[in-house]
Amino acid sequence: MTGNSGMEHLIFVINQLQDACASSGTSIRIDLPQIAVVGSQSAGKSSVLENFVGRDFLPRGSGIVTRRPLILQLMNYQTEYAEFGHIRGKKFVNFDEVRREIEVETDRLTGQNKGISNVPITLRVYSPQVLNLTLVDLPGMTKVAVGDQPPDIEQQVRTMIWEFISKDNCLILAVSPANSDLANSDALKLAKEADPSGSRTIGVLTKLDLMDAGTDARDVLENRFLPLRRGYVGVVNRSQKDVDGRKDISSAMAAERKFFLGHPAYRHMAERMGTAHLQRCLNQQLVGHIRDTLPTLRAALQSRLTELEAEHRAFGGLDPDDPNAKAKIMATLINQFIENFTKAIEGFGEVSTKELSGGAKINKIIHDRYMYMLHKSSRYIGEKHYTESDERELRREIKFAIRNIHGIRTGLFTPDLAFETVVRQQIGRLKEPTLRCVELVTAELGSVVHKCAHEMRSYPRLRETVEGIVSARIREREVEAKSQLMLTMDIQLGYINTNHEDFIGFVNAQKSTERRTKERVGNQVIHKGFLTINNKHIMRGCCCWFVLSSESLTWYADQEERQQKYMLPLEGLRVRDGENRLFSKRSVIVLFNADGRNTYKDCKSLELAAESADDVDTWKAALLRAGVYPEGDEEEKEEARSSSIEEETLDPSMERQVETIRSLAKSYMRIVDKAQRDFVPKTIIHMVVNDLRSFLKTSLPVQLYSCSDQTSLMEESEAEATRRVETARAYKATVEALRVLSEVAIGGYGASSGVGFSSGASTSATTSTVSSVGAPQRPPPAPPSTRKLSPVPQAPPPALPSRPPPNVTAAALASVAAATATSGSSSVVQ
Repeated sequence: MTGNSGMEHLIFVINQLQDACASSGTSIRIDLPQIAVVGSQSAGKSSVLENFVGRDFLPRGSGIVTRRPLILQLMNYQTEYAEFGHIRGKKFVNFDEVRREIEVETDRLTGQNKGISNVPITLRVYSPQVLNLTLVDLPGMTKVAVGDQPPDIEQQVRTMIWEFISKDNCLILAVSPANSDLANSDALKLAKEADPSGSRTIGVLTKLDLMDAGTDARDVLENRFLPLRRGYVGVVNRSQKDVDGRKDISSAMAAERKFFLGHPAYRHMAERMGTAHLQRCLNQQLVGHIRDTLPTLRAALQSRLTELEAEHRAFGGLDPDDPNAKAKIMATLINQFIENFTKAIEGFGEVSTKELSGGAKINKIIHDRYMYMLHKSSRYIGEKHYTESDERELRREIKFAIRNIHGIRTGLFTPDLAFETVVRQQIGRLKEPTLRCVELVTAELGSVVHKCAHEMRSYPRLRETVEGIVSARIREREVEAKSQLMLTMDIQLGYINTNHEDFIGFVNAQKSTERRTKERVGNQVIHKGFLTINNKHIMRGCCCWFVLSSESLTWYADQEERQQKYMLPLEGLRVRDGENRLFSKRSVIVLFNADGRNTYKDCKSLELAAESADDVDTWKAALLRAGVYPEGDEEEKEEARSSSIEEETLDPSMERQVETIRSLAKSYMRIVDKAQRDFVPKTIIHMVVNDLRSFLKTSLPVQLYSCSDQTSLMEESEAEATRRVETARAYKATVEALRVLSEVAIGGYGASSGVGFSSGASTSATTSTVSSVGAPQRPPPAPPSTRKLSPVPQAPPPALPSRPPPNVTAAALASVAAATATSGSSSVVQ
């Protein structure tokens, strides 16, 4: 085998990666080093490829025969057979069957109407007659649509070819017939557009034997006419008569060599012409091209590996050829699920900056949200959460409780039963937020489980089973936690512990009531407005600004309340309706002392007139709230006092009892609230969250593995299974390619072997210059004695299953140093 065998090992790895790229369902698009064969119809492309293989295996006929890209991977091996990428494991020994399979697979996508498709067919040929080489045979360029082909068939073919040859890592093998004007060659024209510098283009001239008498292609083959930096190679293929006559390819290649040796224009370059030389040169050019693109290829592979790792892990990260792969994938997915759940609860997983989730959200529920729900449900907890309306409703409830407990009796003391009734009612209101807290936590746990199970999306039955088992456990623990918490609520309701060290007690409650009464009732303003004093001989007709508070009635010269006229204490005062003066439309109320004392200075009473009857009613209601009751007997007073309860009057005795009960209940509910805010989170975390974590680690795997049919759990769609296998293959091939690239870097294979094509220079000149025009000049490699080559291990089998390992031996690797050391002195393969 000619060339650097150590570097040729890269070809096998590139082939594996190419297989994965062509057949996997993943978005793998790597600019791989390859050789694309370009030419017009009947230019002889297929014949050149068949000469490489030494077999007739490509479809033939009129019009477009190659209608899908054919990735042809030639592998040097002692046994001859072929394999297709879409039929893994089937070996084709009969190459007529290979041709038929290509036709069938082409028609499967394109139909039988000469349509084209850019989906490639991968064909790998093993033979002792071939050199390691990978080429892409593209459809021949055409001008006219035939049959049912679309009118734009020329543009479609051109676009497909352009997708391949426009990539920087693609060498272009431009095949042109020598018996036509090369200036009009479609292959050279398109190659020039894709490769303006000509550094990637290799010229091939066919049909040299069919040129007109007296003409030859010597100027072209010597790279003087239409020069290419990589030069030209001439070949002679079999004629249509030879093909129809089933002429043996080995005989045709012998005739080809005889032609070049006997032709006067080509005999001096006969060693650099022909199919055998073209195959050797392409082999060496591909190896050199791979070496030149190593830095870019390594970076691309490393970037792609990073992308593949996440998807590979999602599929279990195992070798697709492992017979126990699914069992291992199942174990891996279960462990990954448990790990993700633990991380989500503990806060070590992916951290979101947009919302709370997992453990953080549960923490907010059991502390912040639960406390808010508690305070909102009970008016005795967290005064900042309720309004003045809530305060009035609270006091109203206590008043009704006290009066209902007194019944027909007149209550002289604050009843204990009222305190217990109110407290039990408030404790009962804590049940709903407690149950709601458990529901919110279990709902969040369910959300976390669903997110963590996303890793099992490739196995829907496994995911469904895992979510079902875990959700059932969550619901079970939810019921247990609710039952436990309701038991604690019943315990709270069963005994009101007034001996608790934090309970305020009756004496302290009364003191608090007195302070609160002074603060609340002390001198609270009840009503303000203009009134006219209607007494004889006392500022009669004087209109003043009156201010009624809970302790006094004060009037001022004006409503700015700067000049105080008088302040009348309310203690002992009563009110009655007064008589209107003659021709006066004003309504009058009269204030007087029930014990007959003077009310204002020397007057027994104080008459006050308002502008209207409505104003008088307002003032009477305000006086009633201030404790100034209407004139009448005790029954009337009690009735007025009773009606004033619902109007929130300030009955001093009732207010003291209300304040006392309120203080006691508030003190006790603070104790209950403190206990609830401590016990409920602990109970939920212990009975639900921690129990679920323990269940996942111990019971979940047991229940899954105890299922009668584990195979059904790992069922996946055919497309998903193919995608998983091909992703694993792409990942494995990428890792292998990076490994070999690393060994190449360590081994020091950095110098080009300088392999080139004929450029028309003399033999003596080629020993000191690089015959490939434009080939990069590199310093000669170090002598073998100073270079330490890292031994390259036996190459692993290619990606297709059941195929033998490539024929790379230690003896071949041992020749690397010598081959590289001499590559600097000569750059032409003779």
